[in-house]
Amino acid sequence: MTSDINKDIVEHIKNHPLQSSKEIYDSLGLEMGYATIKRALTQLLSEKLIATKGKGKGTKYLVSSTYELLYPVDVENYFKKEQDERQIKDSFNLSLITDILRAANLFTGGEQALLQSLHTKFKKNIAGLSTTEYGKEMERLAIDLSWKSSQIEGNTYTLLETERLLKEKETAEGKPKDDATMLLNHKDALNFIIANPDYVVPLTVHGIEDIHSLLIKDLGVDRNIRQRRVGISGTNYKPLDNEHQIRDALNDMCELINGKEDVFEKSLLALVLLSYIQAFVDGNKRTARIVSNAILIAHSYCPISFRTIDSIEYKKAMLIFYEQNNISAFKEIFISQYEFAVNTYF
Repeated sequence: MTSDINKDIVEHIKNHPLQSSKEIYDSLGLEMGYATIKRALTQLLSEKLIATKGKGKGTKYLVSSTYELLYPVDVENYFKKEQDERQIKDSFNLSLITDILRAANLFTGGEQALLQSLHTKFKKNIAGLSTTEYGKEMERLAIDLSWKSSQIEGNTYTLLETERLLKEKETAEGKPKDDATMLLNHKDALNFIIANPDYVVPLTVHGIEDIHSLLIKDLGVDRNIRQRRVGISGTNYKPLDNEHQIRDALNDMCELINGKEDVFEKSLLALVLLSYIQAFVDGNKRTARIVSNAILIAHSYCPISFRTIDSIEYKKAMLIFYEQNNISAFKEIFISQYEFAVNTYF
């Protein structure tokens, strides 16, 4: 939803629920025909941002249960307020996974059509590749993903230094040892999921823990579900701090993802929810990116390198999901990066 008219309508319905289309039209006082408002309402219904109550002439409009999840957020305006000024959901939303996301369709019809067309293009592209050619392209993507995923976490290696390290095991002079270890761990984790594509089908807590263990090897990070509180820089959102609740949340997440039919939804949910739950002391977002890609690979979809995403943009989109349970900014990143991957690799 990009239209200013649509935004005005949703905001009006949010503040004045259960009005008819005519009441909405009269209240807005916009210089346009009633038919235009009706078309906008139809579009908003298709995007599941609003819902109806009643039938025929008695139809009334209200924001849907997935409104907060899907409504487009102006990222630039959102972060004009400092951390302590923002009105946020500061604790873990227990109903997000079990109720809201279970009932939601994350992608609009247009978004789904775009993603499916890209998947069709990917299948056509790889059909003409030899095993050796496919392997080279997968290696190229794995290098880019290892670099960008690590860079998002503050790794100082450049892309060229990463390529040299992963191909020739040559470390960069003057760089911390942990930076090289993080990158090598990414490559090992990717090699593992490529060699074992069914490891995340179905997705299990045990499988997630195994992938996390590969990513934090020799980095001095605790394995398995954390048993102490963690804070997240840049936000006042506080994740769950009880080991049993964390495990329950992970199990709920796995059940949700395994129950979804759409592969893109599965992948996107893993990407945001593993970060939101913060099940581990460290390495949560890295694990999320690898598990998300493991789901794509397991279903023969193109993996995502995130190569062109700005690290700050990625973090801001994630913070919006933490603070508002709104997936719109992160969904844009997911779609654009999937499109980049299909058009760049293979």
